[in-house]
Amino acid sequence: MSPVGSNTSPPPVAALVIDFDGTIVEQDVSEEILQAFAPPAWWDIDLEFQRGEIGSRECLTRQAALLSGRRDDMLTFATSQYTLDPTFAPFVRWASEAGLPVTVASDGLGFYVAPMLAAAGVEGVQVMTNEVTLEPGAPPSFAFPNGHPVCRGCGTCKMLIVLFERQRHGPVAFIGEGHTDRYGALYADVVFAKKWLQQIAADDGVPYIAWETFDDVRGALKRIDLLPGPVGPAKCPGWTEP
Repeated sequence: MSPVGSNTSPPPVAALVIDFDGTIVEQDVSEEILQAFAPPAWWDIDLEFQRGEIGSRECLTRQAALLSGRRDDMLTFATSQYTLDPTFAPFVRWASEAGLPVTVASDGLGFYVAPMLAAAGVEGVQVMTNEVTLEPGAPPSFAFPNGHPVCRGCGTCKMLIVLFERQRHGPVAFIGEGHTDRYGALYADVVFAKKWLQQIAADDGVPYIAWETFDDVRGALKRIDLLPGPVGPAKCPGWTEP
């Protein structure tokens, strides 16, 4: 657990990087889409990723190849069935008032993130995710505009996003919950973790603050006396070259 005191001065961080699936929305929307539009083999691929046998980029491209259906139907499914954490929009407004830029970093299918944020009235956040093209009668194709220029382990490189935000603004808080958040957490100045990320962070020696709602995050950011600082290994442990 990172040190938290009674300080009520402005947060000592200068930027926020936040996961989407399982964090901003309770469910993993990519998994829900796969459950609805792909055969069960997608889960076997996911288990390979969770065991560390493949990276998230390979996991995602192999899973997406199993999808059948129209992109519009998948988007309607996502936006009609799943909603954002009700504490997220007020948190974003608070962050804006506090001068903290918010980056949403997602390593999922990606196409539903911005529409879901817009549907909830969330504005002024930067969205960094993968780009998937789903056309009838054609296999899905991917672009990874936020991937690492050399490493091919992840689709969206959360390590680079955290490092870039620190370079631009200063200390970064990372907020997440799952396996794709591991590398962002390693390089952040303070980590807010729930679900799987708590054990992952503990295994990696990353101090973290447990949270359930964004009200918890806001309250903790107001009270932090000292940032733990990044663990920051010289080379990301997920490094995979072609």
